[in-house]
Amino acid sequence: MTLAPKPFLTSIFDAAVAAADPERTIRDHLPAKPKGRTVVIGAGKGSAQMAAAFEKAWDGPLEGVVVTRYGFSAPCDRIAILEASHPVPDAAGLDASKALLKTVSGLSEDDLVVALISGGGSALLPFPAGNLTLEDEIAVNEALLASGAPIAAMNAVRKHVSGIKGGRLARAAWPARVVSLVVSDIPGDNPALVASGPTVPDAATRADALRLIETYRIALPEKVLAHIRSEASAAPLPSDVHFARNEVRVIASAAVSLEAAAAEAGRQGVESVILSDSIEGEARDVGSVHAAIAREVASRDRPFRKPVLILSGGETTVTLRSKGKGGRNSEFLLAFAIGIDGVDGISALAADTDGIDGSEDNAGAFADGRTVARMRRAGVDAKAKLAGNDAWTAFRSVDDLFVPGPTGTNVNDLRAILIR
Repeated sequence: MTLAPKPFLTSIFDAAVAAADPERTIRDHLPAKPKGRTVVIGAGKGSAQMAAAFEKAWDGPLEGVVVTRYGFSAPCDRIAILEASHPVPDAAGLDASKALLKTVSGLSEDDLVVALISGGGSALLPFPAGNLTLEDEIAVNEALLASGAPIAAMNAVRKHVSGIKGGRLARAAWPARVVSLVVSDIPGDNPALVASGPTVPDAATRADALRLIETYRIALPEKVLAHIRSEASAAPLPSDVHFARNEVRVIASAAVSLEAAAAEAGRQGVESVILSDSIEGEARDVGSVHAAIAREVASRDRPFRKPVLILSGGETTVTLRSKGKGGRNSEFLLAFAIGIDGVDGISALAADTDGIDGSEDNAGAFADGRTVARMRRAGVDAKAKLAGNDAWTAFRSVDDLFVPGPTGTNVNDLRAILIR
């Protein structure tokens, strides 16, 4: 098999991202036009591109505002694009939250609110509840990111310290009808968990939040814990009458993108298997398991016969043990590279479909059976870098970072392992 691994794996990533392109997906999910105004709101790393696509597809009057991550903007004529910090909230995000709440205030039952929601909105929409401050919400976010808790647990906590998440933004728009168009980056595609559900409530209670805080040993300030224990933190439930006329549509997801990736591999003559679109767990542990599967295929042709492309999606977590650079995809791949060290015929790409993994400018990285040896020759100890959460530095040393730039969508992580 003479396939060049890096170009092939890049084409697989491109196919997965293209399947979640807002211009493709939004056209198929346009709501009926209202008697009154059409107001667009949104939050997430793909919200600006979603707004641009909605403007292009909608042939009536509209107005609105969305917030995205710094550097992720897209040109729009009628929808204002705001930028704020991700993954740690900032004052610009607080201002954006206020702008969204103001935009949906004073609407009538004849008006339509279209909410464009994608992953990353949790950090982009800080709006501390009660007597909490922006600094308190930043502390919550940093504690959650360091905890290794799964995304569902994080969002159950986030919505109980927020005045905009957990359906509160949709409730503020009442009596207008709210149609949420959601690009899911959540394992299982529960739209209430995407961006902590600003327009989609879920059933998690403050008792659930407190239990999860204890289970995952999330180190929150006492002031925050006191707020969550109080009645003031209670979030609206899906049965609330304010949501009775609303509608939620998941317009793109990891499952659809993985199918597109598999189809592209087939077009190039490579059979594919999809392990799952909802894999969770510690990134380094998931990487080690994927490495074991790849070794088994490479050496014994089981459970799949080579050549084969193994695909998986979902959202792993990283428990911070040090202050190195990297994200969950590069940490996954460094553990994977260690697990296939010295094995020929295996190449892999792990990347976030939004184009950014963690806080650096890469989406992820490439690896093969010689990666660890190349790192060693560059003076880098792969195992030490993994122990220090410093996968970015390790892959940078061998020029194996994957840097496609912001993609305009976000359907979670893509892991593609080619075994020749």
